[in-house]
Amino acid sequence: MNSLITTLLFPLLGMFIILFLPKENKRAIKNFALGTTIVTFLFSVIYLMLGFDATSSGFQFYFESVWMTSIDAGLRFGIDGMSLLLVMLTTFLMPIVVLSSFGAIEKREKEYYTMLMLLEFALIGVFASLDIFLFYIFWEIILIPMYFIIGIWGGKDRIYASIKFFIFTMVGSLFMLVAIIWLGKYVGTELLQNAQGFTTNFIVIRELSSQIPMDIQSWLFIAFALSFLIKVPIFPLHTWLPDAHTEAPTPGSVILAGVLLKMGTYGLIRFNLDLFPQASIQYGDIIATLAVIGIIYGALCAMVQKDIKRLVAYSSVSHLGFVVLGIFSMTAEGLQGAIIQMVNHGLSTGMLFLCVGCLYERRHTREISEYGGIARIMPQYAVFFAIAMFASVGLPLLNGFVGEFLTLVGAFTSPFYDNIVYAVLGTTGVIFAAVYLLWMWQRVMFGTCDHPKNQQLHDLNKREWAMLVPIVIFIVWIGIYPKSFMSFSENSTRALVNKLEMVKFGHSSYVLPEAGK
Repeated sequence: MNSLITTLLFPLLGMFIILFLPKENKRAIKNFALGTTIVTFLFSVIYLMLGFDATSSGFQFYFESVWMTSIDAGLRFGIDGMSLLLVMLTTFLMPIVVLSSFGAIEKREKEYYTMLMLLEFALIGVFASLDIFLFYIFWEIILIPMYFIIGIWGGKDRIYASIKFFIFTMVGSLFMLVAIIWLGKYVGTELLQNAQGFTTNFIVIRELSSQIPMDIQSWLFIAFALSFLIKVPIFPLHTWLPDAHTEAPTPGSVILAGVLLKMGTYGLIRFNLDLFPQASIQYGDIIATLAVIGIIYGALCAMVQKDIKRLVAYSSVSHLGFVVLGIFSMTAEGLQGAIIQMVNHGLSTGMLFLCVGCLYERRHTREISEYGGIARIMPQYAVFFAIAMFASVGLPLLNGFVGEFLTLVGAFTSPFYDNIVYAVLGTTGVIFAAVYLLWMWQRVMFGTCDHPKNQQLHDLNKREWAMLVPIVIFIVWIGIYPKSFMSFSENSTRALVNKLEMVKFGHSSYVLPEAGK
């Protein structure tokens, strides 16, 4: 069977098996969920990552099966270098999410792990879909498990946060659904003139997208962008995120920050830039402006938070602003920086949420004022927290530096912006990140607090070491040798930049190497 389809189906198979396990056998349910995610990750490494041809800019592991002939919809799957990295991020984080659930989830475990398996299945489907209707189905499926994870296993205001998350995402999805119908109808009727008068084949649509008139392209661009920018989320569409993060259980926050938010940035690259290059060039300045505002606004909001988890949530708004800025620089450096920063953010912010969760499981509070002197009591924990914090700050030799540096270089050199103000203002976000993260870490680790419960805290256990060590390995690996990951997406990125430059200037600045060279 196709390796990509097998990777996709592993979590779905695990979900169905968990459904038939007796709910009283909690140990078997937990172990089977962990085993399923580990097997999925190992299979994706061996057959997807090691079997991927990095010299190609096209889609690999392609699979197609006609689904609904009346609208030319099919089960079409494939990945290029950009989507490969996000599939790998998903399969890597899910075993860690399951491990973190062992200490955080104590009720209705069978339903919870079923939701996690469904979530992993849908996330891989989003990044692997090459049919726009199928993409929309996976996009909507993700709403279901995430809504229940927040709404059932979240904090005291979980109902409010889950409903707010659902409404924001659903409204954005409706814009995308309208755009998909409009796009499929126009390409099928006006450009293909096929018998169905409709197509949802992404590859066909991409080949013909340059023939879509600018007035139609603009409306389609706006509709897709609204859906994706809500998911990122970007200022001023971000208000659902701090509530969702704060109320979600620790594993929910990890998967939300680690992978779910990347659906929006991935969509901006895959659909907005690739299908509507003229509109991307026209509206790039507006979105870049919102990205810079988000960088600064998210950082300033994080600076005044009293809840550690809410601080990390606002830091996501700021850090994902860098990703959007890199995407709409429409340069090879900016796009490469944006792609690797998606991975980096998933690792470093996911680790920050895990560290916050470790404290919460011990003290059942996230108030910064409740802590102090933790480094003396939990020295191992303090080291891991410091690594995650410095990675988020963008310390050289850790992963965060690579992504932020490249996105700022892309913004600074972009011929599409023709304005270095974006890069200059974006750089202030790096400074603010150092302020709010270092200040938070200093108060929690070295501040003074006489609360007696702090003196009774125990350091990391074996399960927590197993969660944190793999993330640290990749944080350092990417920071020291990013090429080993960025090489997968380089040719896909160059091909997209060539397309944008041809639209803007009538020529491209880079020649793709021939396969095997």
